[in-house]
Amino acid sequence: MTYRQLARLTILGSTGSIGLNTLDVVRRHPERYRIAALCAHTQIDRLFEQCLEFRPDFAVVRDDELAAELATRLAAAGCAGIRVEYGAEALTRMAGLKEVDSVMVAIVGAAGLPPALAAAQAGKRVLLANKESLVMAGALFMRTVRESGAVLLPVDSEHNAIFQSLPRDYSSNLSAHGVVSLLLTASGGPFRGMDQAALARVTPEQACAHPKWAMGRKISVDSATLMNKGLEVIEAHWLFNIPPEKIEVVVHPQSIIHSLVRYVDGSVLAELGNPDMRTPIAHALAYPERIDSGVTALDLFSVGALSFERPDVERFPCLGLAYRALKLGGSGPAILNAANEVAVAAFLDRRISFNAIPAIIAAALDTLPVKAVDTLADALAADAQARGFAEQVITERRYA
Repeated sequence: MTYRQLARLTILGSTGSIGLNTLDVVRRHPERYRIAALCAHTQIDRLFEQCLEFRPDFAVVRDDELAAELATRLAAAGCAGIRVEYGAEALTRMAGLKEVDSVMVAIVGAAGLPPALAAAQAGKRVLLANKESLVMAGALFMRTVRESGAVLLPVDSEHNAIFQSLPRDYSSNLSAHGVVSLLLTASGGPFRGMDQAALARVTPEQACAHPKWAMGRKISVDSATLMNKGLEVIEAHWLFNIPPEKIEVVVHPQSIIHSLVRYVDGSVLAELGNPDMRTPIAHALAYPERIDSGVTALDLFSVGALSFERPDVERFPCLGLAYRALKLGGSGPAILNAANEVAVAAFLDRRISFNAIPAIIAAALDTLPVKAVDTLADALAADAQARGFAEQVITERRYA
């Protein structure tokens, strides 16, 4: 589609970091975009304000009580025309609305898979900020995109940077375009250089204090463990149809280079910019055009120097666990993701230590059977089994 007419958007996860940044970009271009549906979880105060500003056709929350409260408040504010719905099924409906052109999938975690898959099945322009959709069901998701004719655009800054650094007309066979490997950059998180003894004592507050990016608590912890980068390796494998051994991770503390592509002639192409998610969001929203994102232009003289390091997989084993899960195939990545989500939640609740996170994930990969993932039900079953296992391990305090 072109953007000569108003594009209609569904935003899944409108009250989170990606959702807020998406609305900021949309706010700058009222002549291009119209919000059809805003979907949140429990933050109805923020969702209420968004509804007043953007006047969507639909608003979705977690449950019936929150829906009733939001509907009452909207009616009192003169917005009774906004239909308020609730629950997972409503999210799936919003993703497949006939009148919607693009769906921003910004729900964190496994909950984003069903509506993301629904958007792909409906042939939408899918702006994917939920990496778990490809981690849990990569083969299924990509097959659905191909069969439906959906357009899949990556919003994660690393994958968006790779997308921008590839030839415009690249096919799924990257080697035919001279691509040798992909390099995913990582900031290293807040604990880069910290020894194992100190890592065992870190607090949730420290783990959530990312040095460069403003992110939600779960993603911040994933960045601190390097699991976020591991999930991105799996995502890159499916997005760009490239084997794991051709995906490298490079620690780049300045977070100026967002990722790189190495070519057979010795060239390495990179996308650079200030660390601000509005850049990849604006790129995905307007592709193949370019629009103002609101991000300040990069000043190379202020940056001064760029540095690079190899990731320390001994101190941060989650990265190696992600490669292992990807090579296992089938439900291996879904097991990894589910165990990680449970372990991170337990760490944030102060039930386990920071170092217990990879131990719990490793136990799940060691114990649970790897099965084929041919359907959404297969992915959700693997997810549920791994969650139950991880919670049992935590309850029994095998890893504290």
